[in-house]
Amino acid sequence: MKSIILAGGSGSRLWPLSRDMYPKQLLSLDENTSLLQQTFKRLQNFCSPSDIVTVTNVKHYSDIKLQLNKLDKLNVVIAEPLGKNTAPAIACTLEYFNQKSSEDIVLIVPSDHLIKNTEAFCKTVEEGQKLAQQGYIVTFGIKPTYPETGYGYIKISNKLETGYKVEKFVEKPDFETAERYLESGNFYWNGGIFMSKISVLLDEFKKYVPEIYNNIEQLDYSKETKIKYGIYEQMPSISIDYAIMEKSDKIALVELQSDWNDLGSWQSLYSVKPKDEHGNVIEGKVITENVKNSFIYSQKEVVACSDLENVVIVETEDAIMACRLDKSQNVKKLYEKLKSQESDTTKLHKTVFRPWGYYTCMNEGEGYLTKTICVLPKQKLSIQSHNYRSEHWVVLEGKALVIKDDKEYYLNAGDSIDIPVKAKHSLQNPYDKELKIIEVQKGDYISEDDIIRYQDCYGRV
Repeated sequence: MKSIILAGGSGSRLWPLSRDMYPKQLLSLDENTSLLQQTFKRLQNFCSPSDIVTVTNVKHYSDIKLQLNKLDKLNVVIAEPLGKNTAPAIACTLEYFNQKSSEDIVLIVPSDHLIKNTEAFCKTVEEGQKLAQQGYIVTFGIKPTYPETGYGYIKISNKLETGYKVEKFVEKPDFETAERYLESGNFYWNGGIFMSKISVLLDEFKKYVPEIYNNIEQLDYSKETKIKYGIYEQMPSISIDYAIMEKSDKIALVELQSDWNDLGSWQSLYSVKPKDEHGNVIEGKVITENVKNSFIYSQKEVVACSDLENVVIVETEDAIMACRLDKSQNVKKLYEKLKSQESDTTKLHKTVFRPWGYYTCMNEGEGYLTKTICVLPKQKLSIQSHNYRSEHWVVLEGKALVIKDDKEYYLNAGDSIDIPVKAKHSLQNPYDKELKIIEVQKGDYISEDDIIRYQDCYGRV
């Protein structure tokens, strides 16, 4: 079996913890490993690491690759040059497998779902595999337990050997409609997990979305797994549900027997977290008085609250979000308002952790950005260059080894150095104490995607 992990989402409903450049799938929300890493480990029960392909946006490529390399360096990551929804992402990854074998079964899963009962999940996949071998496109439905309005639904019809034929897919309903679906017993939540023969899915792409199929034939994965912009730009932005699942007559459903949570809101995250005697989930520096059934999270500052019930309060370095627990789906609307205002709070956290240490954004304006950077002992940044910005480094604490255009510079506290535009450089700490510097970036374009890596000990090249 082959597997595809879809890792291109933004997780906007978990703002301000989830950001555009560091979305939900990269966060450790329930365990010490991220949702992406948990997904990869779950798939290893029936796939070798080299047969698990993760598809993501190019802006997340380095972080995705870094996390997966910690589990197994044989993993494969395909990078989309821009977001085009799930259908183009899936089609391009199918073509990667098709260039090796078209008759294998492929299991396609989101990267940000929480499933703890791996044994039951594997048994469900085995049941679905029987139908996939018969030429069905199998979707794994979740039996509704309450009238959820945040999920799409799937209506079943005739019984099959190990599942049901699918009658139709329906959009997210209002509350009254969701209640009817729950009472009927013929509807399942659409969890976005499905499997099929690679050849069957490709045939359906050819039949229903030739504007995608005709472009994937131009892909050549023999040299690299980053998709060329010109090919991807020509594809429509469309979900796999609209492109294939709602049109094909080959869709079957198998009920997912394991637990499942898409962690799509603060309420759903609250539901899986351990609670205190008052029904609260408390994380970080939080002081409460007469607070019940609430989720209070503090990343840095003290959060003190009293006489509250059924609320969510989330504090990060640069944002505070508060809402009713049962209305936490609406956080997405706040996120989109902030994004329309080009708020930096939707993009990155002020403090960003990297394998070599972390950096904190202190100040920015037109043409400049100031950071503090901490490099842990015996760690080093990649050898890289920037096309649009220069950098000026001042050592605050510790000692630094700087590589600039193949020359070595040793700096002590108080020393500084300039890194011109396009200069190949690396900041390194070969010593036993932390290195802290101030970095001032200047240029017409300042962004984390203006990094060209030439050599990297963390496998991000």
